[in-house]
Amino acid sequence: MRRIAVLIVIAVGALVGAPVTSQAVPTPPPPRSMAAIGDSMTQAADVCCWYGDHPANSWSTGGAGWDGVLSHYERIRAANPDIAGRNYNDSVSGARMDDGPGQAARAVQQRASYVTILLGANDLCTSSPENMTSVEAFRSDYQATLQTLFQGLPRRAAVFVASIPDVHQLWEVFHGDPVAEFVWDVADICQSLLSTARTDADRQLVRQRNIAFNQVLADECATYSRCRFDGNAVFETEFTRSDVSTLDYFHPSLTGQARLASITWGATWWG
Repeated sequence: MRRIAVLIVIAVGALVGAPVTSQAVPTPPPPRSMAAIGDSMTQAADVCCWYGDHPANSWSTGGAGWDGVLSHYERIRAANPDIAGRNYNDSVSGARMDDGPGQAARAVQQRASYVTILLGANDLCTSSPENMTSVEAFRSDYQATLQTLFQGLPRRAAVFVASIPDVHQLWEVFHGDPVAEFVWDVADICQSLLSTARTDADRQLVRQRNIAFNQVLADECATYSRCRFDGNAVFETEFTRSDVSTLDYFHPSLTGQARLASITWGATWWG
């Protein structure tokens, strides 16, 4: 009887989306539609050539073809041509995690069968370390985002969550570069970490919040059987100067978007 009871609990847990080991969840078929939730990184802001958003070059839903960025959409389309034209980029430059539920609602309206999430850098990159989003608020907004998706998406839809990049690396790669530091200051970019007025302790505080946010992303994703976190693959990637746009010394360049696409794809069910 005990064995039967255990089996019943496992079966019920799977039906309601409770934690299930990745080995117990079969690989979903290549999706017929997808949507992206995120911020300027997923909009491919300042990726090349001129300032502004360049969603055609996005690591997630981009479809430019000429850019060297083999996005999730392009990889899926190669396996399932039915997805063609059904790549919805719901990300918004400047978005924080509290914008996640609204973006998730749009993905639900689009009936996406695959959703990527890369969101949280702007919760770190504020005017000062004191203005960063709290871990508790970040968790609450992220929980609402996932709930919106899994309650509204088609039953077998899959969600992939990328870790927030290690923003501290930008300072490590470019500090002492007068052009980068000038751009960061004039454009008011991530002053909680990149301002020359910050101390090492300030920067470590931001990095620890970065790590804490990624732990939240992992923990909450694990409560849904059809959610997959990248295992900190993006956070642990050591990027180089060529991976960063020289327009703002902050966002990924075309090379950076291509690398982001490759790293994240390798952490999906199909990679």
